[in-house]
Amino acid sequence: MPEVLKKNSKSGYFRFLKKFDCIVIGAGHAGAEAAHITAKAGFQTLLITMNVDTIAQMSCNPAIGGVAKGHIVREVDALGGIMGKAIDRTGIHFKMLNQSKGPAVWSPRAQADKKLYQQEIKFFLENTENLQILQDTVSQIIVKNKKVQGVLTSRGFEYLSNNIIVTTGTFLRGLIHIGEFEFKAGRFGDKSSEDLSASILSMGFPIKRLKTGTPPRIDGKTINYEKTTIQPPDNVWQPFSYENEYAHKKPNLKQINCHITYTNHKMHEYIRKNIGRSPLYSGKIQSTGPRYCPSIEDKIVRFADKERHQIFLEPEGLNTQEVYCNGISTSLPEDIQWKFVRSIPALEEAVIIRPGYAIEYDYVSPTELTPWLETKKINGLFFAGQINGTTGYEEAAGQGLMAGYNVIQKLLKKPAFVLQRDEAYIGVLIDDLVTKGVDEPYRMFTSRAEYRLLLRQDNADKRLMKYAKEIGLQKEIFKEMNERYKKYFEVKKLIKNTKTDNVHIKKLKAKEVEVQKGTTIESIFKRPQITSDIISLIFDFVSYKKNGIKLSQKEKELIAMEIKYEGYIEREKSKTKRRLEADLKKIPEKINYDKIEGLKYEARQKLKKIKPLTIGQASRISGVDPSDIDVLLLYMKALNLKLKY
Repeated sequence: MPEVLKKNSKSGYFRFLKKFDCIVIGAGHAGAEAAHITAKAGFQTLLITMNVDTIAQMSCNPAIGGVAKGHIVREVDALGGIMGKAIDRTGIHFKMLNQSKGPAVWSPRAQADKKLYQQEIKFFLENTENLQILQDTVSQIIVKNKKVQGVLTSRGFEYLSNNIIVTTGTFLRGLIHIGEFEFKAGRFGDKSSEDLSASILSMGFPIKRLKTGTPPRIDGKTINYEKTTIQPPDNVWQPFSYENEYAHKKPNLKQINCHITYTNHKMHEYIRKNIGRSPLYSGKIQSTGPRYCPSIEDKIVRFADKERHQIFLEPEGLNTQEVYCNGISTSLPEDIQWKFVRSIPALEEAVIIRPGYAIEYDYVSPTELTPWLETKKINGLFFAGQINGTTGYEEAAGQGLMAGYNVIQKLLKKPAFVLQRDEAYIGVLIDDLVTKGVDEPYRMFTSRAEYRLLLRQDNADKRLMKYAKEIGLQKEIFKEMNERYKKYFEVKKLIKNTKTDNVHIKKLKAKEVEVQKGTTIESIFKRPQITSDIISLIFDFVSYKKNGIKLSQKEKELIAMEIKYEGYIEREKSKTKRRLEADLKKIPEKINYDKIEGLKYEARQKLKKIKPLTIGQASRISGVDPSDIDVLLLYMKALNLKLKY
């Protein structure tokens, strides 16, 4: 049998003789995507996790998607990732959010059967060729001449690779707080990683601290659901994965209700009286938490005028009674948690299974990264997920996937792969991180994207699937995607050439739609409040079936929506093109900012630190004003003239 391990006489470690193309540290949502994509592309990948039974565990809420986050999941799916497929197979409550608003902000979200989701991702990874999974703890990253060489583990093993992706989540020196009680952990029930931070620090990366939190979990048998408002799932399933959408599949699992209740004055007063026992307010926690997902203590202090706050009661699965209380994250002591939970309508008899807690952890400023998530200081070292200061499963998955893509590009000796802000929410996310940095956990919102009308959740396949095809993935589904949009184009052309006749008018009037003979079908779609049944009726006027084309109701609504917003989309494309021509102007790699007269001191320091690749990226740096950009452009113009002569 061939030898697998050999003792390294210098270090005393046992060296694994096989050299990997890529090593991924951590198997959360970022690590799972990174490991899967590099292995799927044909490269030997090692995924090291502290516990193989908690791969892709949902440490906080048992859900995938949400506002803007759902867009990211669909982008991950179009690029060949696994998050969308896993939630489609294990979701128990699917909902499209924001349907009362414009389509740019429609966002899919799904409650997951928490355990089944975790098992599904583990199953995906275990059955991915070229991927080896190892349970161990990485204690050190081996670096030589500013290049990664491999990793050392706490059990005394050495694994070699020139490409390492670090996806450690909240595990770097994780510290949990429940009132006055605190203990080291990466999440409740899992030990923290205590040595890797020192290794990262020794490479010259400044390490900072952030904080996040989670609410108590309640025994569902002790909830009085008669005092809650029912939140049913959508009647029509809209999957995350394009392979399920194209095949018009139905959900795998039974769909169940969620419920809503509210906090009240009594609860708020009780928390105010005991606020000093919260580590957030006693001074024990110094690090910053997520502004857009505050603890219940924060809500009551910051929004003192609000009489109540919404609480979503979200089941954690079909085969468990645990219920996640979304909206009351807390680090208050357990005795306080019991009392304030039981002051909430429907929870008067509630039994807490797991208390809420806050967790502090290490992160590295993402301004230390290139736009392709490789560190500027160390060649071959990539960071993805919460180590970059983000929060959320979806933001982590998007980063993990992009880090994986760029390891693939590096191994293929191809240029780095960077998604632009007009191409994907993932592009917005990463550009924000590496350009602006973070001083609080970063969460994606549709408002962060200036091109959001182009970046809808329904067209991620059209925008991004071509990139997966380029690395040998999504070949079959890419063909299906092209055929789908060809079909849409044909139907849209027929719609533009169809006008109403007397029969059409009679049918439309029965639906209270006033039209005249000769009115174009296209113009009707552009009217407000055109409902699903009217859309379905209008499509019956168009002779697309003669061409052998079949359309689902969702496809009809998608075509109708594209026609309705066509003018806006074209204007957005034109505006985007003009803006990008300026934004994508490259800055010379070896530019010396100290030689540029007229730059403000702050702008000079920020430009030297971030090293932006383009004028667009430079303009988004905090502290760099339009006047600084004008000075930079003039200098570059003079430099080009000098080089010419």
